[in-house]
Amino acid sequence: MIDQFFMRKFFTLICLFMLTLPVLVTAQDPQFSQFYSAPLYLNPAFAGATQQARVGLNYRNQWPAIEANFVTLSAYFDTYLEDYNSGVGFLLMRDTEGQAGLKSTMVGLQYAYQLYLTEWLTFRPGVQVGFYNRNVNFADLTFGDQFNPVTGEIENPSLETFGNLTKSFFDLSFGGVFYTKNAWLGTTVNHINTPNQAFEEDADPKELPMKTSFHGGLRIPFKSGIMGSGMYTRPQERSITPTFQYKSQGEFDQLDLGLYLTMEPMIFGVWYRGLPTKSIEGFSNNESIVMLVGFTKKGKDDVLNIGYSYDYTISQLGAGSGGAHEISISYSWSNRDPRKPPKHVMQIPCPDF
Repeated sequence: MIDQFFMRKFFTLICLFMLTLPVLVTAQDPQFSQFYSAPLYLNPAFAGATQQARVGLNYRNQWPAIEANFVTLSAYFDTYLEDYNSGVGFLLMRDTEGQAGLKSTMVGLQYAYQLYLTEWLTFRPGVQVGFYNRNVNFADLTFGDQFNPVTGEIENPSLETFGNLTKSFFDLSFGGVFYTKNAWLGTTVNHINTPNQAFEEDADPKELPMKTSFHGGLRIPFKSGIMGSGMYTRPQERSITPTFQYKSQGEFDQLDLGLYLTMEPMIFGVWYRGLPTKSIEGFSNNESIVMLVGFTKKGKDDVLNIGYSYDYTISQLGAGSGGAHEISISYSWSNRDPRKPPKHVMQIPCPDF
């Protein structure tokens, strides 16, 4: 019993130790399996992309069965400015790593412009200015000098001391997406200024490495059905959409590859995450198989999306980690002036999950 107790504490301490050492500088940013349901986090060019006003929430709990889990929460708002062919957005993220590990809060402001290249091709460049605050909390951890070596009970205060455990910095990111009626291709470069994230001011700089991502897909429509009745009928979307996302940050890179099946109002998805052509210290870089079920409700001028996904772990960590659970909710509504004549605007055809 005592051995198991010590092993759990030892495992927690090791995880926190890894987070607070220079290894931190090569760690990856938080990720969402439903990356298209976190559009402003994926690419600032998606700000205002629905041509409406939109709010959304994303929640992810990775490896909940072990103490070194990762919990990420994001909230966002964006809107389209019709008179300026522009979109603006606000993004708030909170990420917690480990039982009492690194906590990161990010606030981002975004701007995107919609540029019509041809009748069938549109380009949206975007920019984000972000502010990060990171801190580490050791209050919930215990150390070896606190234990009675005979009973295993915590009887003493810890003699461990730590310096400044808070760091704040600004961050700059750019993105862009080309799209047609049924296809899109985008790229994002985060942390262009590679900010110093070292906790101690007099410590060696620990730059947050740039993250580059490429994402795209192709929507293949089927014969649409009919929803509603009488004068309220409208087409029911039926389509299959292969998608991909490749991201690279420092020594880390990864590929998401899969597809969505839309049978409105239901959406189903499955994709693979990993990079089988690359190994990490002799182990194959296979991470998970992701399964998604989503629901969409489209009104005359608004859309509600709700999605749930589960990551089944196929890495050496195993299914005993608990995989990852993710929930997304978004709601968009028309904010245009009804007194103005409507404009024909091509929307990005990517899924909402």
